[in-house]
Amino acid sequence: MINVEKWESIRRGYYNEGKSMRTLMRETGHSFRTVRRIIEGNEPGRYVLKAGRRAPVLGAYQAQIDTMLEANTNLPRKQQYTASRIYQRIREAGFAGAESTVRHYVSQMRKKVRRPAVYLPLSFEPGRDAQVDWHPAGTRAEVVMQGARTTVQLFVIRLNYSRRTFVMAFPSQKQEAFFQGHVAAFHHFGGVPWRLTYDNLTTAVRKILQGHARQEQTAFLTFRGQYLFESYFCTPGEGHEKGGVEHGVGYVRRQYLVPLPEVASFTDLNAYLQQCCVTDDKRQVKGQSAPIGELWQHERPILRPLPTHDYDCCRCVEATLTPYSQVIVETNRAHRAPAVPVAQVRRHLTVKLYPFQVAIYDPAQPVPLVVHERCYDRDQDIFDPLHYLPLLQQRPGAFEYAKPLRQWRAQWPPVYETLLTQLRQQWPEGRGVREFITILQLHQHHPAALVEAAITQAVAHQCAHADGVRLCLNQLLYPVAPPVPLDLQTQPQLVGIGEQPVNLAQYDVLLGRAA
Repeated sequence: MINVEKWESIRRGYYNEGKSMRTLMRETGHSFRTVRRIIEGNEPGRYVLKAGRRAPVLGAYQAQIDTMLEANTNLPRKQQYTASRIYQRIREAGFAGAESTVRHYVSQMRKKVRRPAVYLPLSFEPGRDAQVDWHPAGTRAEVVMQGARTTVQLFVIRLNYSRRTFVMAFPSQKQEAFFQGHVAAFHHFGGVPWRLTYDNLTTAVRKILQGHARQEQTAFLTFRGQYLFESYFCTPGEGHEKGGVEHGVGYVRRQYLVPLPEVASFTDLNAYLQQCCVTDDKRQVKGQSAPIGELWQHERPILRPLPTHDYDCCRCVEATLTPYSQVIVETNRAHRAPAVPVAQVRRHLTVKLYPFQVAIYDPAQPVPLVVHERCYDRDQDIFDPLHYLPLLQQRPGAFEYAKPLRQWRAQWPPVYETLLTQLRQQWPEGRGVREFITILQLHQHHPAALVEAAITQAVAHQCAHADGVRLCLNQLLYPVAPPVPLDLQTQPQLVGIGEQPVNLAQYDVLLGRAA
């Protein structure tokens, strides 16, 4: 094959340098026909494979592979022949080559029959449309949380007109997280888009009907009824129908999560992500007339107004209290809800599962009995030891074996052990433990650092008992200001008062004994 450099050299020699074709044939070693074709042609020739390359190992199985690829056109999308399955089939038939050879051949054949994707350029009105998506399944978004690499789920909404994007991280893609992401996004945008486009995710769609009709989840209908937006669901398998947010998810992963953010909690991570979204307002998307922030300010008044109160983004379940003052809230008994205060025990309770919290309610009271951080691990017992202190006050003998106290004891400051030892030495028959539990109950109303400081002072002042700790705590809460010296320099007539010598004769005058 004649490369471009040689093609250009032959043409330059003939037209610019006046060399004859015979001279060029002698210098280059090419035939007369080849030199004439180069001189008369306006473009360098391209290499054309006249005959197929020999495939000594795969050649005997190519027809079988072509038959399976052709059969894919009539098979369901999830049950078509993959390159791996084709390799297994021809291997059973005697193929002795490598799987990579089969994969390469299958890839080349698919390129021949695959039609190039053609899309229409779209234009959107301000405030009318937005697209919603989770981070794509099968890929991982990771951060460093509390020193360990943690996989998070990214919820993304993108306004179609301004391209303003909102992203929020969750531990899972459960329905309560799906709703919470919407509510946070609506506040970030300052309103509600008139129409939202989704995949056919199960948190919103119960059943796919004919065409674009969907039977939606009851909870999603309730949520949509409060914010009054219209929902549109893409054709199954046609993710390009919401290509804007698909691109936005990739942009978020590459720009916001590289390098891996190091955070202490989901609260810190979401604060960081929201700041990234605000900073992104300064960016101008290619083809847009202004930066994202300016276009958003233009469409913000057109968004639907926010309702007077937000949707309660939770899933409610009924639970029965166990004898250990716990409720089991998942039907598979995988997640055990945190303990309920024993002083407020009731047999049947309502549990509200939020994305990051668990709230346990008495059905007769509007205020939750207890609110705990939600745990997504399996078979976990989550205790708040403060809830068990009234029960331990009655049964001090169980102090050493109570699981909630054992977990807390492994973490509390060493001065607590010093205080407990002194109380047990002073009152060995259980009273010392009760006194210690009384001190621990101060945690219910005061910060842990303040209680620790009060205990440290009480131990140092040798008043290691409940009254002594309370006294030190009050002194920390309400410190007495030291007396300020009186400055009499501006009042010279008062200088010396109280310093003159005592005149005892004044008492005789007072008593009427003067001479």
